[in-house]
Amino acid sequence: MMLQTTVFAAARSRAHGPTAALWHAVELHRPTAELDGACELTVCGSLARVTPEQAWPLPGADVCPVCAVLAP
Repeated sequence: MMLQTTVFAAARSRAHGPTAALWHAVELHRPTAELDGACELTVCGSLARVTPEQAWPLPGADVCPVCAVLAP
């Protein structure tokens, strides 16, 4: 029997025009030590830079609503 745990990291998107920067969830398939600071594909399909020192889920109003539902 194999137990698989899904690990999420927090990632910050960039503001685009009138759109504010949001925190997103990134599903990790490798150790955080291997993250190189590049943008990663988020749960909702955006690109955002992972911040390994931030735990997901993040409290606050600037969290992506789609990521909040898909990665509770």
